[in-house]
Amino acid sequence: MPPPRALRPAAMPDGRQVFQQAIAEIEAEISAFSGLRPEVSFESEPPPRRLAPQAMAIACTVAVDPGAVHADPADPEAEAGAGRFVLLYDPAGQDGWAGPFRVIAYLRAELEPEIAADPFIGQVGWSWLIEALDNRLAGYAAISGSVTRVVTEGFGAKQDQPVATDFEMRASWSPVSEGSAGEAGQSFALGRHAGAWADALCAACGMPQLTPGVAQFPPPARRRHRP
Repeated sequence: MPPPRALRPAAMPDGRQVFQQAIAEIEAEISAFSGLRPEVSFESEPPPRRLAPQAMAIACTVAVDPGAVHADPADPEAEAGAGRFVLLYDPAGQDGWAGPFRVIAYLRAELEPEIAADPFIGQVGWSWLIEALDNRLAGYAAISGSVTRVVTEGFGAKQDQPVATDFEMRASWSPVSEGSAGEAGQSFALGRHAGAWADALCAACGMPQLTPGVAQFPPPARRRHRP
């Protein structure tokens, strides 16, 4: 799989060198991740431009297992999960941040209805992200988020379609610097944060883990048609 296209920050003059280094770290991580997970693809997206002076965004798609029924790469129904990773940078920081960087992450994956009905799915789902961050030694602070179960039922002409259940997570956190030097010498290990986000998405999709210790649910047994 070819590496993702170069990620483009929202052009702003302040902290350009620091932010360019952050992008380079993330590019290196997702390129390595793509080599290990050929069913996972990354694509740069237009970043939000009003949340911080500089920003970048990545979209991620996880294909169903190549041996699964209807696993046609050209078919949108062959998607097992998807996510978005946004990195914000403000040298002065912002209220609620614990440093100059802030990550906003989203992931979605299909679940079997009986798994989605588990009252602890929220706690287990949240643990996918926390464990992925911890396993990658990605320091973080001021983390917050939510887990949502989405149930889609068909009616009328679509009443014969099976019930579709999705898991969604929205989270944000501040990467923590590994050093105490001045800003130019600080290391936020931002590639680890992007990798942890991708690990959590793969765990939600039930893929065999590459990072030890990350709990998973089994993937859906079959694809479901969406309305």
